[in-house]
Amino acid sequence: MSDATAFSPDYVSARARFRSAALAIGARTEAIEIGQMGPDGDVLTIDVAILGAGSPKRAVVVSSGLHGIEGFFGSAVQAALLEDVLGGYTPPDDCALVFLHALNPYGFAWLRRVNEDNADLNRNFLGEGEAYTGSPEKYAALDNLLNPPEPPSALSRMTFLPKAVWNILRLGMPALKNAVAGGQYDYPMGLFFGGSGPSKTQEILDQNLPRWVGSCRRVVHIDFHTGLGPWGTYKLFVDHEKGSEGEAKLAKAFGADCVEAWDNSGTSYTIRGGMGTWCKSRLPAVNYDVLAAEFGTRHVLQVISALHDENRARNWGGQDHPATEPAKRKLRDTFAPPERPWRDAVVPKGVQIVMTAMDAAFAE
Repeated sequence: MSDATAFSPDYVSARARFRSAALAIGARTEAIEIGQMGPDGDVLTIDVAILGAGSPKRAVVVSSGLHGIEGFFGSAVQAALLEDVLGGYTPPDDCALVFLHALNPYGFAWLRRVNEDNADLNRNFLGEGEAYTGSPEKYAALDNLLNPPEPPSALSRMTFLPKAVWNILRLGMPALKNAVAGGQYDYPMGLFFGGSGPSKTQEILDQNLPRWVGSCRRVVHIDFHTGLGPWGTYKLFVDHEKGSEGEAKLAKAFGADCVEAWDNSGTSYTIRGGMGTWCKSRLPAVNYDVLAAEFGTRHVLQVISALHDENRARNWGGQDHPATEPAKRKLRDTFAPPERPWRDAVVPKGVQIVMTAMDAAFAE
């Protein structure tokens, strides 16, 4: 199939395709309900497919849709793997491939980045005993720009980008990224809200991750994202100190040009409540690496504008407000660009990342 045809038009189609493809290659499947419904009344689930050993010693985990709207791409990579690459493949005796489809099915189904509580799930995984309070120092000053309490209008769309550029010039991009995107817990209607407590997704992973890979000595976990970086390129962000042995080992396996520690000086920025750090702490006896595979789409200002419009429309206008549907379409086209050249370019790159992860994990 064409790489572009790996994309599904919506969550329901993507879920059905994932389950069908997983069953066709003999994977064991699970469906875990999150207690929410989709726009057409469909039950929303995190779906799991496991190929290989039941109690593996080495595993590759491939997850999609932690940020709901980004599930279009992650699901496409999973579909390409299950439909075109893994047919007839059997992992080594003590190895397993674990696919987690739509970690935020609510956001995927409703075309939101966040979940049903307006929580950014990659800011929700706080450490044990860490309070869901606090915000970056400059977030309060920027909240009115990012989330004024009214739906977007033609005027607000015209004035948002000049205001954003002014703040970049005033604060500098690294400071602005950390002030806005690092994670905040005091503005429930705002962007990058980490939630007021553990999400349903966190609860599901807490209950099941030890069952899926807790017996492993080695796990390489690829978590697919979009929206950060230049068009069609990717970076693999890792939870290791810059210049550390852990970063160097992953750079050797995946390529030094694409592996980058979470750091303010590069493409990325430091975050609070990231899933990768939590997974590693949840299974301390496992040599567990999470690589956030971030694929670039639009310019960073276009990305922030799309998030800003959708958040305002949904939170201050409601699902039926005239501004909501265009804002959601803009968000989808920002995080899952419909242009065929982009789709044809990124899916094989995503597949190759997983194949490299299999080589790295299964050889140890």
